[in-house]
Amino acid sequence: MKKIKICAAAAALLVLLAVLTSCGKTDEVLYVYNWGEYLADGSYDTMDVLAGFEEYYEELTGRTMKVYLTTFDSNEDLYAKISGGTSRYDVIFPSDYMIDRLRNEELLLPVNIEEVCEEYGAECFYDHIGEDFRGLYYDPEDKYSVPYTYGRVGIIYNSTQVDEEDCTGWELLWNPKYAGKILQFNNSRDAFATAQYLLGYDLNTEDPAEWYACYEKLLEQKPLIQSYVMDEIYNKMESGEAAIGAYYAGDFFTMLQVNEDLRFFYPENTSIFVDSMCIPKGSQNPENAALFMNYLLSEEPAIECAEFIFYACPNDLVFENEDYQEDMGEEVMEVLYPEDLRFSAELNVNGMRNLSPETLEYIGRLWEDLKISGGLPTGVYITASVLALFIAGIIIYNVFLGRRRSKWY
Repeated sequence: MKKIKICAAAAALLVLLAVLTSCGKTDEVLYVYNWGEYLADGSYDTMDVLAGFEEYYEELTGRTMKVYLTTFDSNEDLYAKISGGTSRYDVIFPSDYMIDRLRNEELLLPVNIEEVCEEYGAECFYDHIGEDFRGLYYDPEDKYSVPYTYGRVGIIYNSTQVDEEDCTGWELLWNPKYAGKILQFNNSRDAFATAQYLLGYDLNTEDPAEWYACYEKLLEQKPLIQSYVMDEIYNKMESGEAAIGAYYAGDFFTMLQVNEDLRFFYPENTSIFVDSMCIPKGSQNPENAALFMNYLLSEEPAIECAEFIFYACPNDLVFENEDYQEDMGEEVMEVLYPEDLRFSAELNVNGMRNLSPETLEYIGRLWEDLKISGGLPTGVYITASVLALFIAGIIIYNVFLGRRRSKWY
């Protein structure tokens, strides 16, 4: 009888443990790998699009979903993660030239949004992608990518620290007057692009001599640089710690909300880009990934994301929405959607493309050498000087205190 009671108690305990451990579990998971602050997340009175998708998915399928978001700083960081073969991301957000590289190396899966939507009886929103964003060079059959945002690179500067007459073009990033106040991209393609435009070279040159000339130009710039940045540019420009930085147009308006002294301009020649949603080869849930992409193309999430990140949107449901245009304002619309921008034509002619393995390897060596040699950025010297003074102060204080103690004892 005692054994029966013990067994019954043990069985009840096992059932209780099973119930407890099952609480909070979801039927499906989705792993998203994206740029930082690139999806509306509920802050600043926006919708939380990840939570919104989880609700949409449950209504559509009857199953629960949990989305996990991880962020990256550059296309090169994304490539290192995806090409390693150990990641299990379901949706990634690479830029055009990186999509070209991933596609050529067979690291992407086809995106079958229309088929998946038909299977689940969901409305498909892919048809609202503008014609200017179809058949682009990095995915000519529109098989592996869904355009998410686009834009051009320009220069952000602080109007209280930088003279307006100096804001003429890329040479501003090499102006010794602003030594220690200049920021440079912390990724090789964008950083080299600033030098390529300054020297009049093709962004996609395969000539080692031209890449080396750009390396020398960046080496010449290095003593003027406060630091190499990606998302760190927000704090530095918003706080006034830095005064000049090349970056993507949409991010300027995010910074402007914090620091009204900031200004922006497009140099005469600049790079154009498109970021798209893709499914990497390691995805365990390509169908759910396609449903997630389709959800982000629907009107409310698409508008919320476009307003949150201030990037131009290739989705006609966004661009043609009068409330969106009014919310963004005339100044923002003129910068993000300039009339002289004919996207497909400019990107196919003037956009970054994937380069040969030999050239990529060469650029990698030049970039690594630039970062570790030829002197440190000014900001590093300042930090080191402050640290040295602090240490010197501690030593002097301890020596003085030691002398006083010797008198006391």
